[in-house]
Amino acid sequence: MDPYKYRPTSTYNAPFGTTNSGAPVWKNNSLSTVRSRGPIILEDCHLVEKLANFDRERIPERVVHARGASAKGFFEVTHDICHLTCADFLQAPGVQTPVIVRFSTVIHERGSPETLRDPRGFAVKFYTKEGNFDLVGSNFPVFFLRDGMKFPDMIHALRPNPKSHIQENWRILDFFSHYPESLHMFTFLFDDLGVPQDYRHMEGSSVNTYALINKVGKAHYVKFHWKPTCGVKCFLEEEAIKVGGANHSHATQDLYDSIAAGNHLEWKLYIQTIDLAHEHRFDFDPLDVTKTWPVDILPLRPVGHLVLNKNIDNFFAENEQLSFSPAIVVPGICHSDDMMLESRISSYDDAQRHRLGPNYLQLPANAPKCAHHNNHPDGFMNFMHRDEEVNYFPSRYDAVRHAERFPISPAVCTGKHETYIIEKENDFKQPGERYRSWASDRQERFICRWVDALSDPHVTHEIRNIWISYWTQADESLGQKLASHLVV
Repeated sequence: MDPYKYRPTSTYNAPFGTTNSGAPVWKNNSLSTVRSRGPIILEDCHLVEKLANFDRERIPERVVHARGASAKGFFEVTHDICHLTCADFLQAPGVQTPVIVRFSTVIHERGSPETLRDPRGFAVKFYTKEGNFDLVGSNFPVFFLRDGMKFPDMIHALRPNPKSHIQENWRILDFFSHYPESLHMFTFLFDDLGVPQDYRHMEGSSVNTYALINKVGKAHYVKFHWKPTCGVKCFLEEEAIKVGGANHSHATQDLYDSIAAGNHLEWKLYIQTIDLAHEHRFDFDPLDVTKTWPVDILPLRPVGHLVLNKNIDNFFAENEQLSFSPAIVVPGICHSDDMMLESRISSYDDAQRHRLGPNYLQLPANAPKCAHHNNHPDGFMNFMHRDEEVNYFPSRYDAVRHAERFPISPAVCTGKHETYIIEKENDFKQPGERYRSWASDRQERFICRWVDALSDPHVTHEIRNIWISYWTQADESLGQKLASHLVV
């Protein structure tokens, strides 16, 4: 017997049941007892092991994005952007990179219905030749807040009441009444887009601004956008109630069944770019996640397409243990000074270390598929086989060297260390423009959702007036209609 052949994988399943340590189990459906009616004996180690494993099957669920589903496939470049980035996987049309994608709802628990009004996560892990790249985004192109310091409080407000465990509008409206920057996000969340029909009829966006660096060190700000080839479809209220009442996992099932039937899912990837020298030319801050970049000024540029053509093999291993972090980038793509992005960089990794352990990047779904090497040994559940005698750097006994230098951001940072508010807040222009772009029936549905939320008996007169004031500043007729409906 080769002692190194049978590593933990179902490829090497025995024809009979065994314990975790490999001993044969000749009877897996009965306890060991003193008599036919008991008592059982504690030395029934298989029983103890079986129950102990069962008691530990669940790991901490994600604080946000707990409810989700994953699929695998590839990303293929269709348009040359090598003048913008030196990222290896984006260098030439025809280059394919394996990916795994996780779609999710944001606020509610792991078993919650997939028909709730809630943003959706759209996270893509590219297994490139230069390491993994995690593009961790959303179905909306903007976010509620621009400052990461507010993020935990925001999630607390959106989550259920800690006393009753019921999500309540008054808590949400109270918190966001302090932050008019949230209006733009609410024009997406309270719009028809707030309840996607399923994951495959949903757009995706990086939301945050990254930077592309080319071979000579030239940098451009970039936003990434996913567009489904089958179009965008959403549920209105009655449809969502009907579908969610019949199947609380309808989007997960639709994703799985579509791929299983051979109906491969496809999204086109587009980017918008801004030369760093031009970032001050706009009436908004390009690094503000509450703003979109106007496509008439900064057009969408095609890059490639994403194809999902394979279901995951195991939901726990490739969905629950799957992790993403905006910190994980590759040469040619780097972080901008987007304050929300910079806040996420450390938080996501920290969340995974708590949820999965310090060696979570050794789990198969998270590990890079290229050759890699570091001196990060040991730690809880470290299962990488290592036989080196040198686990430090540098060493004259080890040929490992520094990697070839690659271009990094040329940005120079100078200034006073202080708590700042961005100069170009401009919180009302884009929400108003978006509302005015809709047909009248779509506007009316948006108004009805806001009237319903503001009619919560716990919403005070003060909070109601603040929101009417905000929406009036975005669009005067919208504010007037809300006031009329609410008799304010």
